[in-house]
Amino acid sequence: MDPIPESPEVTLRNRKSPKRGKTCSAENNTEDKQNERNEKSLKNNKRAQPLSEEPEKLKANSSAVRDKDGECDRANPFVIRVKLDGASVLLFLVSFVTRFYRLTYPNGVVFDEIHYGRFAALYLRNTFYFDQHPPLGKMLIAGASSAVGYSGKFEFPKIGSEYDASVPVFAFRFIPALCGTLLAPVVYSILRQIKLSQRVCIIGGFLICFDNALLTHSRFILMEPMLLLFSSVGILFVLKFLDSRPFTIRWWTFGALAAAALTAGVCVKYIGFYSYFLACYIIGRHVWMQLPDRTQSNFYLIAKSIAKATLFLAVSAALYLGCFYIHLGTLYKAGPHDSVMTSAFQASLDGGLASITKGQPLRIQHGSQITLKHTHGRVCWLHSHAHVYPIKYKDGRGSSHQQQVTCYGFKDVNNWWIVKRPDKESIVVEDEPDYIENGDVVQLVHGVTSRALNSHDVASPMTPLSQEVSCYIDYNISMPANLLWKVEIINAKDSKNKWNAITSQLRLVHVDTSAALKFTGEQLPDWGFNQFEIAADRRQFSIDTIWNVEEHRYTQDKDKKDVLEKLLKTEMIPIEPTKLSFWDKFSELQMKMLFHAEKVEGHMYSSEPLDWPLMDKGIAYWVDSASNAQIHLLGNLVIWYSATFAIVVYGSLLVFYLIRRRRKIFDLSENEWQQFRFGGEIFLVGYFIHYLPYFFMERTLFLYNYLPALLYKILLLCFVLEHIQLAIRKFVKIQLVSVIFNIILAVWTAGVFYFYSKYSVFSYGTTQLSADEVLQLRLKDTWDLIVHKP
Repeated sequence: MDPIPESPEVTLRNRKSPKRGKTCSAENNTEDKQNERNEKSLKNNKRAQPLSEEPEKLKANSSAVRDKDGECDRANPFVIRVKLDGASVLLFLVSFVTRFYRLTYPNGVVFDEIHYGRFAALYLRNTFYFDQHPPLGKMLIAGASSAVGYSGKFEFPKIGSEYDASVPVFAFRFIPALCGTLLAPVVYSILRQIKLSQRVCIIGGFLICFDNALLTHSRFILMEPMLLLFSSVGILFVLKFLDSRPFTIRWWTFGALAAAALTAGVCVKYIGFYSYFLACYIIGRHVWMQLPDRTQSNFYLIAKSIAKATLFLAVSAALYLGCFYIHLGTLYKAGPHDSVMTSAFQASLDGGLASITKGQPLRIQHGSQITLKHTHGRVCWLHSHAHVYPIKYKDGRGSSHQQQVTCYGFKDVNNWWIVKRPDKESIVVEDEPDYIENGDVVQLVHGVTSRALNSHDVASPMTPLSQEVSCYIDYNISMPANLLWKVEIINAKDSKNKWNAITSQLRLVHVDTSAALKFTGEQLPDWGFNQFEIAADRRQFSIDTIWNVEEHRYTQDKDKKDVLEKLLKTEMIPIEPTKLSFWDKFSELQMKMLFHAEKVEGHMYSSEPLDWPLMDKGIAYWVDSASNAQIHLLGNLVIWYSATFAIVVYGSLLVFYLIRRRRKIFDLSENEWQQFRFGGEIFLVGYFIHYLPYFFMERTLFLYNYLPALLYKILLLCFVLEHIQLAIRKFVKIQLVSVIFNIILAVWTAGVFYFYSKYSVFSYGTTQLSADEVLQLRLKDTWDLIVHKP
């Protein structure tokens, strides 16, 4: 919470600090006992004292403790104090049992283990892979499996495939299970940091332990358990950071740990940015609340804000870059996904394209045979074939009926083109090399059909606002050939205006119309063999108008061998792989991760954000081939519905109190009001930050996308329970109401345990179920539970 000015008593003690310098260790040993006595005293006097006095005393005590910490830090800055909380230990043990129970079952690939297990195995073989999310989670899983001697040979062929004896299933699933285990104590600590009662904090930890969705997701090779742990630890350290005296070792330490934990969440999945944004909101709110404090100078406030920003940015940048540095340094071999990257990136890897392009000519000249690859986005090559555009399209528009030009996603003989000077008839290399440079005008002749690349003022088949691109056929009609293309090399400075294979990125601009050759991303109908459309677009400066030469050789006659030999000796790509710096690889990989989005279409277990708060649809993770035993992602219905209702309750209370305070009616003391706003706001804002963005995402979504929002919803539920207890003590004088509330709370808690125990069969998958038993567990018609055995 926002710090409160120190009391005079605390200030008086601070004046005696020189005498205390030699007794820091003794004071540290007695602080915990003193704090326990203070808490017991406060609890015993709650009914006798006004509730509004409690926060001031707690604040004063905590300020005094912080003063002592500061004195001890100055006396011995390397002292580390460890406090063992019995409730945290209990929550850890309970969570450990639920997560690690029969962790190696089932002994087969479960849901997205097919992806993450395969990625982890590729690390052990140093083989490059491409994924849209950062690599930290996969690296941790690979490290755990490598520690027990796994070689990474299992291929993870499909969901349900049995693991062979070489696969260390426990090691693969250990890191997610451990992170899921630690989440409960961390949630408990967050609630304690917000100054909730220990009973409610323990309830919060147990809700994490016994939510079936969090349990299920923690038992397999999945990323969300690590994401949730790192993000929640980051928020915990942010709260401790703001509760520390600025510029002390404790302050710097918690700030660095907060930035590191939040960045680790981002390095597992990019949605970890949502927690980072939440941390920025909490810190920004803290700064805003301190602005009215005139005891702090402008310089001090500005210096403190700059220090916070610098600390977080420096730690985050170092960890993020370090993660990718290890990732790129480990994966140095060509793999199944390297075709997503540019030709230069591929050529820098061992094997793959590097072995294909080894020894090929470097500089493009008149007579060069080349393949042109779409550099960014979808991988495909400029392609043509003897088939022509239809005379008319389905919408009634006409075409040129000339030879089709497409972008083809596979290597093919029809991908080869010959570079030709417009004023030369021959298409072979000459004795004197005629190199093509930036700004030169060329023709591209298709190697198989010998027709030249052409564009004209005819609408493209799929994108009518762009021009059709074809290979020119002379039909002896009034349609002249427009075959000239200007070479514009984007990174011309790197090659000193030379057009080089692999590394030069260029645009081909049609001379007559000033339109650039473009990959549109639209798929052609059956008459275009479902290949991708190529068009010419006058909006030249687009990422889809960038191309590069991948494969290259010289066109020659038999009597030109001596010429070729001479050229190859002077213009060869080095025998070793192409060298790219870390920054080149990092920047390209970032671009691909952000813009190379593969959409999953029409998954039967996909769902919409509106389905999540009330858990209208789950996900089938695994099913036993011999029975109806299955693993199905379903949350604890009691927890999910209660937490959703808590959002409504908190929002209603907030509006109610705001209206009452506007009418000058103050139901809560200033400290109680500030705590109600602070605790509730960060949990409510945290929920919406992690939930609302999914309404604007144009991709297939699943129930597990809701788990980060669920975490904050559970935290808000605990906060509402605490406030209800406060309201009953403060406003209700009848003891029976408090008894009834405790009975309701006990019954509700029993309901949580009952639902967990009944539906844990879908979390562990160890119980063989009959068809009738599965149907009895189906509480909603939208739950697609699997029944394939009687």
